[in-house]
Amino acid sequence: MTKIHILRTGSVWIKAAQVRARGTGLTRLYNGLFDRAWSDELPIYAFLIEHEDGLILVDTGETAAATRPGYYQRWHPYYWVGMRLDVKPEDEIGPALGAAGFDPADVGTIVLTHMHTDHAGGLAAFEGARILVGAKEWASSTGFMGRLGGYPNHRWPTWLKPELLTFPEPSGDLLAASLPLTRDGTVRVMPAPGHTLGHLAVSVDIDGVLFLLAGDSTYLQQTLLEGVPDGVGADPALELVTQRAIRDLAARRPLVYLTSHDPDGPRRLAQREAMV
Repeated sequence: MTKIHILRTGSVWIKAAQVRARGTGLTRLYNGLFDRAWSDELPIYAFLIEHEDGLILVDTGETAAATRPGYYQRWHPYYWVGMRLDVKPEDEIGPALGAAGFDPADVGTIVLTHMHTDHAGGLAAFEGARILVGAKEWASSTGFMGRLGGYPNHRWPTWLKPELLTFPEPSGDLLAASLPLTRDGTVRVMPAPGHTLGHLAVSVDIDGVLFLLAGDSTYLQQTLLEGVPDGVGADPALELVTQRAIRDLAARRPLVYLTSHDPDGPRRLAQREAMV
């Protein structure tokens, strides 16, 4: 039977105006970085899917190394004004998998919703796994322009050569644009752009209930319901298009919405609480 496990890999605090955008254009970005108000403590989740085809990991969480001075590029303002991290070695994805009864070596496939450090920080534990990244995400996250955009790609494993995914043009129907990850088609990957241009989401169909592992499509379910973009994403207008597509999908069938930072996610998963 297919099962989803939520794995916590530490905590992060970001600006309140990053969770819910204030303003538009440069004002939105300024507030997202320099707002004086901080968010509540937010979890950093990865998701493990148990399926008869094997173990699929969605994101790899953060590394404890990210809390050490000099890990990030010092010239990038986000890392010294926009977030605070609490990630200990025992919080990393390897120990988190072990605590849940799994061996990282048994993970066959990894889907990265995007390449931000709190989603790709644990990659080093998975050499040899099949790693899937959106082609648009890879193009925008690599090289000097990627570092300028906030991706610490100089910290990625030197062996990293992901399989790049391309998708049909968006139609407003997430499932219509999706690709199967399992032979039975119950686990699928789909484009969910906005937070980053190549952002992905993964759906898992369990007994007719769709569990959407949505990465940073929004930080909280509440902001999805409110139709509010985040404060630092690449394209807030595109983010709203993705949000609308998620709400439309939830209107057609039971959908449990699970993001990478919503503290209420474990409860919604355990209770199979569909979005209304």
